Amino acid sequence: MATKAFGINVSTSGDGDIIDLTPKVAESVGQSEIKNGMVLVFVPGATAAITSIEYEPGLLADLPEFFERILPSGKLYHHDRTWGDGNGYAHLRSALIGASFTCPLNSGKLVLGTWQQIVLLEFDNRPRQREIVVQIQGE
Repeated sequence: MATKAFGINVSTSGDGDIIDLTPKVAESVGQSEIKNGMVLVFVPGATAAITSIEYEPGLLADLPEFFERILPSGKLYHHDRTWGDGNGYAHLRSALIGASFTCPLNSGKLVLGTWQQIVLLEFDNRPRQREIVVQIQGE
């Protein structure tokens, strides 16, 4: 069993940015030379998340609207009182989705649905530099 790790550097524009990581994750898989196993995609930090969606204009509009309905950015959260940075909602959105996504690897290819892409969701209220960790384990 082999394990290889890669980094993907991403610049975000801040709150609501959704970035398709699938091509860069697939590139990491190719560089790993691992054919069968699992791929873990992880974002260090407490105000971003990794998930999968269909990366198309309708969902790119729907997803931020969904988060605004369930965890509004204009509300004062206890975190904001503690730190004064106004991003309490970003921490909660990140906790809701999670910092990682795991995908099977079969014959050197990510096992994703036809309309499924791996995405970074940036929830922070300012632009960020993110280094995504891609860890590939298998044979």
